[in-house]
Amino acid sequence: MHRQTIELRVRRQDTPTASSRWEEFVIPWQENMNVVSCLMEVRKNPVTKQGQKTTPVYWESSCLEEVCGSCTMLVNGKPRQSCTALVDNLPEGPITLEPLTKFPVVRDLQVDRQPMFDALKKVKAWIPIDGTYDLGPGPKQSAAEAEINYAFSRCMTCGCCMEVCPQYNGKSEFMGPAPIAQVRLFNAHPTGRMNARERLDAIMGRGGLVDCGNAQNCVEACPKDIPLTEAFGELGRQTTVHWLQSLFRK
Repeated sequence: MHRQTIELRVRRQDTPTASSRWEEFVIPWQENMNVVSCLMEVRKNPVTKQGQKTTPVYWESSCLEEVCGSCTMLVNGKPRQSCTALVDNLPEGPITLEPLTKFPVVRDLQVDRQPMFDALKKVKAWIPIDGTYDLGPGPKQSAAEAEINYAFSRCMTCGCCMEVCPQYNGKSEFMGPAPIAQVRLFNAHPTGRMNARERLDAIMGRGGLVDCGNAQNCVEACPKDIPLTEAFGELGRQTTVHWLQSLFRK
């Protein structure tokens, strides 16, 4: 038997520096609702469970098909994408929605993931090309290489792995699992290998690979099943070889 109504318990915060508060909402149940559609219903009539008029809940979303990562929030305490959090698959009772805790809050359920993007810049998570003209066909990859690289290319910078990582916090310089895993991806690319040393230098410094505590929470939380610990193991090998080679180059 379907629930007749859906109760939401939302942590609200008006500005980045404001104090947070809880507000509760009750909306009619509809078939195939996800958390995003629940928030859309609240937006139509932003009145709390207690009958008080309030502002619409602010959140971020884009693709609505678990690709962009922008709608990530804590749903019943678990970091996940709200677009694929189907109401009928959640436990009975109030659905608790909170912003991620490892990133600065912008407003309500939206956070600023800029620290993660800054870390991607630090590790040069891209493949530089000389100009924008036609360079012709790129180097070929084997099917085995392409399969491994595809697994890491699925990262959508949603922040789930960062949220559950005990080493990624305000007291640590650790850049987090997502940026480090992208070093694994771009160092494996036939063209990206040309800049592999620069990326390895970036993760061998402060906040890099050595600060990973191997809790492996990131693998459990990743919605794309990215083999993050495999990345750390391979990069540990690469950084060791790079360090030894640098000794002999002196």
